[in-house]
Amino acid sequence: MTGHDSGPRGLPGIDTGKPHPARMYDWFLGGKDNYPVDEEMGRQLLALEPRLPVMARVNRAFMHRATRWLAGRGVRQFLDVGTGIPTEPNLHQVAQGIAPASRVVYCDNDPIVLAHAEALLRGTPPGVTEYLQADARDPDAILEQARLVLDFGEPVAVSLIALLHFVTDDDGAYALVRRLMSELPPGSHLVLSHASADFTPDTAKEAGDLYRSREVPLALRSREEVTRFFDGLDLVEPGVVVVDRWHPELGDPVPGQHDGPIPGYGAMGRKP
Repeated sequence: MTGHDSGPRGLPGIDTGKPHPARMYDWFLGGKDNYPVDEEMGRQLLALEPRLPVMARVNRAFMHRATRWLAGRGVRQFLDVGTGIPTEPNLHQVAQGIAPASRVVYCDNDPIVLAHAEALLRGTPPGVTEYLQADARDPDAILEQARLVLDFGEPVAVSLIALLHFVTDDDGAYALVRRLMSELPPGSHLVLSHASADFTPDTAKEAGDLYRSREVPLALRSREEVTRFFDGLDLVEPGVVVVDRWHPELGDPVPGQHDGPIPGYGAMGRKP
């Protein structure tokens, strides 16, 4: 069954003539909340990089491990920007499974994610789970709404999973991260995963050309460029590493073989 047959209908603001990263991500994960245009580009990308479905699962697994690490060390507030279409377990399920009173705010600008917000809000009774509709490139709006749910006097973990490679330098990628972290107290954390051209430069160039031809921004940053997002923060060991090598002992191994390193980085930093 195609995404066109099973996707939601009648939602305002959905451009079904242009691929959307969140919907392609959903397609790579085997979801049904996507459209033919997303599947078409997804198949073109698969022809360039057959490991993309594995890479999508690896990113989800990294988020699970990072959330477990944080919740296990007393962090009780989470702000997940660029949430994407829900895929269980969601961040709040991981966090509240360890600490039921955890407070989680999800943020995305895709109307399809808004349509699934009800699924995102099914948290544990002691905790709080909310969804806000905002663009990652508008950190002021995110902070204004998030502070209605989260206590900015206590540490907050900001989660940016597979998001920043869709925000170019011209769109202020580094500035938006600095702005998000600027309002948060010491002990807050930044968690991110980011695709990179470091390992497969030729494939990455072809993928970048394909994205640009569909008017979808793509900024595949080097390890050094990814590390810059943590300026002013203390990197948590083991630092900026290939995403599936960040604390693998915390579980969620991704099934299937993948030749060579996954072309992306994962890391966490703590605000001193």
